[in-house]
Amino acid sequence: MAKRASPKKKKAPPVQRRSIKRRAIGGLIKGLIAVAGLLLAMILLFTMLNPPTTPYMFSEGRRLGGVKQQWVALEDIAPVVARSVVAAEDANFCEHWGFDLAAIKKAIAEGSNRGASTLSQQVVKNVYLWQGRTWVRKALEAALTPVVEAIWSKRRIIEVYLNVAEFGEGVFGIDAAAQHYFGAIPAELTDTQAARLAAILPSPKTRSASRPSASVRRRSAQIRDGAATISKDGRASCFES
Repeated sequence: MAKRASPKKKKAPPVQRRSIKRRAIGGLIKGLIAVAGLLLAMILLFTMLNPPTTPYMFSEGRRLGGVKQQWVALEDIAPVVARSVVAAEDANFCEHWGFDLAAIKKAIAEGSNRGASTLSQQVVKNVYLWQGRTWVRKALEAALTPVVEAIWSKRRIIEVYLNVAEFGEGVFGIDAAAQHYFGAIPAELTDTQAARLAAILPSPKTRSASRPSASVRRRSAQIRDGAATISKDGRASCFES
């Protein structure tokens, strides 16, 4: 007995396929516009309002059962702290618009991305994005950094950075870091203490500001000198004025 041929599936007509494709593309564009609008609103909001948390801080809080972090205004932080962080992480902070092209070229030539990420880029990553080195995250960071630079002041950028940066396991922000390592408040930090806190930023989970290794001591001495230099040559003027 001959088998009955199964009915062939009808293909959607070309006009219908084009319509579905257009709707999909339209939906994607609308979604991207909505995300961009939300991020812009959050950038505007955090011009004055302090971020209550960050994606990474929230993630670490869930992993550790809580984190230490208390917001403190920039005027209540010893000025040498901001100078030390800038000297360590982004010496041309006052001179660029979010990207230090000279540092990027140097990092590429040396085959490393260390030193190429500005404080502005790090703030964008910490406050609005996630950790990791995916191309998607890098693209979003590149798109948002000039927007933050255009809307926020340099003082605001450095203030937010100092309050959300990770300084140790479950230790976020300069207030928690000053208490954790030195039993002090941010306004009391000395030049050496500020330099040591800046020196552990690249790897806060494996370095200690209160029990510094020889390499951290050497690095903090360089940072202390660098902080004094940028204070003298005017490269700290944008966040100290």
